[in-house]
Amino acid sequence: MRRVPHDVLPPDPFADDPDDPAAGLADFGDDLEEPLDAQARAELLADLSDLAVYQALLEPRGVRGIVVDCGECDQPHYHDWHLLRSSLEQLLADGRMRPHEPAYDPDPANYVSWEYCRGFADGVTTTESAY
Repeated sequence: MRRVPHDVLPPDPFADDPDDPAAGLADFGDDLEEPLDAQARAELLADLSDLAVYQALLEPRGVRGIVVDCGECDQPHYHDWHLLRSSLEQLLADGRMRPHEPAYDPDPANYVSWEYCRGFADGVTTTESAY
């Protein structure tokens, strides 16, 4: 799956505007970002590998992606397979994720938790190894 390059994002509506309300924030987060250490990179790579397995097993069954309970807003966040993969790849490449649009009016029945995916994959592995 390919990454979404920055140049295909919608144009900045405040580009070249001297009164851009966010102009002072442009470099604010750069000093706060720490590069990923070896353990964090290894965990992200493992997550990407797991995600590919989960998608291969669950997408044919109608599952559109993963739901994550957000600790900041106490709301579920629905991520389609490709969006989650792109976000993890972005984190791996840049050390942070770009903001993205949430799923529009998602049907919660079409999304499962990361834990469900792990359990499902374990169940399939256990069942297949028994034969």
